[in-house]
Amino acid sequence: MEFIPKMISFLGEYEATVDAKGRFLLPAGFKKQLPEGEGRFIINRGFEKCLSLYPIASWEPIYARISRLNDFDPKVREFRRQFLGGATEVEMDGAGRLLLPPSLRDHAGVSKDIILAAAIDKIEIWDAQKYNQLFESFSAKAFSALADEVMGKGTMLNDE
Repeated sequence: MEFIPKMISFLGEYEATVDAKGRFLLPAGFKKQLPEGEGRFIINRGFEKCLSLYPIASWEPIYARISRLNDFDPKVREFRRQFLGGATEVEMDGAGRLLLPPSLRDHAGVSKDIILAAAIDKIEIWDAQKYNQLFESFSAKAFSALADEVMGKGTMLNDE
């Protein structure tokens, strides 16, 4: 019987504070959702002006897939630069803190107050003010239309 590792999946959103050295405490709510002993992550630029924090177990299959892409395709090279540029391994210290590299903090415009939001197999890290603006500027009607477009039209991954 083939061993299939349990997929990591996160739920929730939590507030945190970045200290003067660029570290933040991973909220207990997310720590509980990690596999036991998991303390290594890859942090990189998100698709929007946020950061993505991947547990190693979530990152490895993505990296393996990217590494198999055709390097002779200019779009592949451009995607790799954008997606992998700045990607950094970080490890939780004994106090449960993670370091946000300065270049990535600058990219996301992260200041002192941050929001960590579940994004299935990763955690998005947002500047709190920018994150709150996302929801303030998005009406219930616009959300309903987006939900219909994304979920109501048979665009789910397993509908092949």
